[in-house]
Amino acid sequence: MTTSGALLQTQIIQKAWQDPSFKAKLLADPKAAIQEALGVIIPDHIQVKTVEEHSDEFYLVLPPNPSDVIKSDIKPNAVWS
Repeated sequence: MTTSGALLQTQIIQKAWQDPSFKAKLLADPKAAIQEALGVIIPDHIQVKTVEEHSDEFYLVLPPNPSDVIKSDIKPNAVWS
């Protein structure tokens, strides 16, 4: 994850902890919730999946294998605005 991606993730998590209505919308329609609350438009070709981790669970997200990514699909340091 890029630095800007990590920052966005941190902002989203903090807002979800502070705002129950944002959290509910984030779970139901993540792209709309992020755009509405933070003004960040996520491109149509990007899927966003939101799950809530509980204290007795651990989620591990595996990024794409770099050898499986086609060079033309790589958008280095892409920033959504």
